[in-house]
Amino acid sequence: MQKVKKMKKTTFLLITLPLLFACNNLQMPEEPAPKKVKNIILMIGDGMGIAQVYAGMTANCGSLNLEQCQNIGLSKTYSASSYITDSGAGGTAIATGHKTYNGAIGVDKDTVPQKTILEHAEDHGKASGLIATSTITHATPASFIAHAKSRNLYEEIANDFLKTDIDVFIGGGLNNFNSRSDSIDLTQSLKANGYTLIYKTEDLKKVKSGKLAGLLYEGAPPKYSEGRGNMLTVAAEKAIEILRQNKKGFFLMIEASQIDWGGHDNKTGYVVDEMLDFDRTIGKVLEFAKADGNTLVIVTADHETGGLSLTGGDLEKGEVEAAFSTDYHTSVMVPVFAYGPGSDDFRGIYENTELFHKMMAAFGFEE
Repeated sequence: MQKVKKMKKTTFLLITLPLLFACNNLQMPEEPAPKKVKNIILMIGDGMGIAQVYAGMTANCGSLNLEQCQNIGLSKTYSASSYITDSGAGGTAIATGHKTYNGAIGVDKDTVPQKTILEHAEDHGKASGLIATSTITHATPASFIAHAKSRNLYEEIANDFLKTDIDVFIGGGLNNFNSRSDSIDLTQSLKANGYTLIYKTEDLKKVKSGKLAGLLYEGAPPKYSEGRGNMLTVAAEKAIEILRQNKKGFFLMIEASQIDWGGHDNKTGYVVDEMLDFDRTIGKVLEFAKADGNTLVIVTADHETGGLSLTGGDLEKGEVEAAFSTDYHTSVMVPVFAYGPGSDDFRGIYENTELFHKMMAAFGFEE
């Protein structure tokens, strides 16, 4: 017959421990709330799908700065009106959290204006900025600052820049501000509102603080390979230099607009040049984020363009062979890369509208 062991005193204490807490009305400590980020830098490669990323990676002999982002997700890009989105609806979904019709800018499917993440940041005292290698009034940057029924209302979109407290914006599109059908010169209004106006990339270095409007080209900037050079990287570094002076932090959207244009043209070299230019800028942004420690960087796209397929290549030689299935956008999911505090929230598969909600949560803003 087995001998029954006596219960140890420690067992009795474990049984009575919850009762002890109840009798003394004590509470177990709660987990600390997740840390909110100070800055968000959203980088949009217009038209950038997985194939565009790997084409750039191949041309760069197998690596990109983008690979430093270890938290990766996929975004569904369809719009409220079409299986295949345009940049207006795609940009608006990311900027406002609302699916809308193709061609819309900062309004929902019923044309009701919706507050953007940039405007929310401004309401909370943060600095804000927009950069693009297109006109600054083009669909994607416009979606973060303007509210228009059509993306083609460029002069109306330019007016909206004066209705916000945006600190820095850099791109093309000077003509939408000073060569208008209403004969109003908005550059004079910008100066009256405290902006320093810059018209050449090399002059950006002269500005150290304050409000900056960099209208560097009358229309759209040229291709990287045809004279634009390092404008995107220079503009990004300048914007960060100025915006970081705000003690409450900042929101900055940087668009590599012409990855999309290379897709529309079905030109692999164009796509690769623009992808590598974007990645060099990503590298500089990640350098800042690493040193800062309180900046969330998100790299994504509004849609894929061209139906790009990689049919061959050589990683050692940096050669890419590719084919296109269309000269327009496609509806494939696009990648989302994230780096910094809160970046793990960007894993998984989700609607493009979720990017807005995830950024709001990262900032700690209530909706």
